[in-house]
Amino acid sequence: MSEDAPLSAAELEARLRRTGAERYHNLHRFHRRLHSGGSSYEEVQAWALNRYYYQSMIPIKDATVLTRLSSTEDRREWRKRIEDHDGVAAGDGGVERWLRLTDSLGFPRDYVRAAEGILPATRFAVDAYVEFCRTRTPLEAVASSLTELFSPTVIGERVSGMLAHYDFVSRETLAYFAQRPPQARRDAEWALAFCLANARTRAQQELVVRALEFKCAVLWTQLDGLWAAYVEREPPPGVWRPASWPELPREAAA
Repeated sequence: MSEDAPLSAAELEARLRRTGAERYHNLHRFHRRLHSGGSSYEEVQAWALNRYYYQSMIPIKDATVLTRLSSTEDRREWRKRIEDHDGVAAGDGGVERWLRLTDSLGFPRDYVRAAEGILPATRFAVDAYVEFCRTRTPLEAVASSLTELFSPTVIGERVSGMLAHYDFVSRETLAYFAQRPPQARRDAEWALAFCLANARTRAQQELVVRALEFKCAVLWTQLDGLWAAYVEREPPPGVWRPASWPELPREAAA
């Protein structure tokens, strides 16, 4: 087959699934540490605080994509993602459920929402993802969401591992993850069908694969930052520091 010949739908799907198997952030050492009980309380706090910024920007990203979908049917399907995260009423939705987790870990909501203590790696990666979805083709924007093909299994591992190893979390504080697997499966099925139907040329198919690779890198980069800052204990200036850590020397804090 010519290198320029389009892949079949089955070949493209297989390549996308292989990309996830090789690049999804469940392979990152921070996640292995978190799920196996190796993380300290402060590391879990840092993960939840930084991950909130990602969660809070997802509906903003999705609203951007919504404006770029020309089909009424496609917009109707995509709109469900915004409702899942923002909720349809006060006190509902994934963002609210994530705040319950940060509540339980001792963070004031105003502090979490302000995102003043998050890592530069978190901010740059998440903002790059929003910009990607704003400026690339709608096909690429949709394809970048295909990490949801792999998230339900990882969520199951995360919940069971954290409940088994950490007495400071509960099913109530991890309620965000109870809702996500069926939502993610629904969204991934739609996004995969959209990509398989609309990536007709080999060039478009390569864009779809690259978009998924980019999104995997966005997620991986956030965990790189957490590892350096809170496992190796080399946080950059200005970010949240656990109260239990020794105080910085005056000249370092300045």
